[in-house]
Amino acid sequence: MGEDTNVGGCPSKLDDELIAKAEEYIYDFRSNDDIVPSVAGLACYLEISRSSVYNYKDKSNRFLDIVERVELLQEKMLINGGLKGDFNAAITKLMMAKRGYSDSQVVDNTSSDGSMSPTINNFNGDAQAASQAYQDIMGGK
Repeated sequence: MGEDTNVGGCPSKLDDELIAKAEEYIYDFRSNDDIVPSVAGLACYLEISRSSVYNYKDKSNRFLDIVERVELLQEKMLINGGLKGDFNAAITKLMMAKRGYSDSQVVDNTSSDGSMSPTINNFNGDAQAASQAYQDIMGGK
């Protein structure tokens, strides 16, 4: 850690002091006017860029752990806040989509009376039977 030089030549700010301050953010994010913790909030708290946050997590397991804890805490708070109605549903849904959650519907194309249930015809290479089935469907045309 310490003052390693980045590819661009600027010294890295990643040191024990920055990591300790990053850990503080997990418990102190509200004092930074954050409703939920976030990588953007962490970057602002540390006075570094978002890209530096992502670069540092690749260089330090401790920093990686902190970023993952920020993301997990955010996810938990969004779930709980969304369920309790404390957060705007549209914003919660948008933020949760970035965590792999999705709003999806499963469409079942069957009817309650069975009239739309799928049928499987297995003609086993019998061209004549397949042709007859086609004729039956088309009404003898």
